[in-house]
Amino acid sequence: MRFSKTVMLGATLLPLASYATLGGAPSAVAPSSPMVLRATSHSAAASSATGASATTVTTAVTGAAKTTATAPYTVRESRDANAVTIREYVLPSNVVFAVAWEGPIRPDMTALLGSYFPTYVAAGESRARGTGPLIESTGEFRIESAGRLGHFFGMAYLPRLMPANVRPGDLK
Repeated sequence: MRFSKTVMLGATLLPLASYATLGGAPSAVAPSSPMVLRATSHSAAASSATGASATTVTTAVTGAAKTTATAPYTVRESRDANAVTIREYVLPSNVVFAVAWEGPIRPDMTALLGSYFPTYVAAGESRARGTGPLIESTGEFRIESAGRLGHFFGMAYLPRLMPANVRPGDLK
């Protein structure tokens, strides 16, 4: 019975596109890809002074992010043919420490979460269906996922990789 639930969950989350893997390198987009990318640098000093993240657009459509040494992370945003928006939060060391999504369908959670996908599946199996958003937190991984037919959204991040002075609420 548990196996059939896992298969059913996996079938609903079949790969639809390829994105960055949490804890890995950001996605590489070919010039012929239908995705549109926008990279943005975020400075901890600017966000603490204003109370919100200050942004500066550094590149568009090329897929190559230009960052400064003072920016604690870069946001790479992509939108696929299914209108799912994926935001990758990338450290200067080229590691994705958080991802966020929003769209009419769920993104490919296997590709998005990588090695953290089994934790996501276990969290979904351990709770009753239809009881609200999925929020699961371990010492090294946190996911918040919610939605309804036609509008799904959520975020996942690795607290140990989160830059200093950056709160989860800043990742929108």
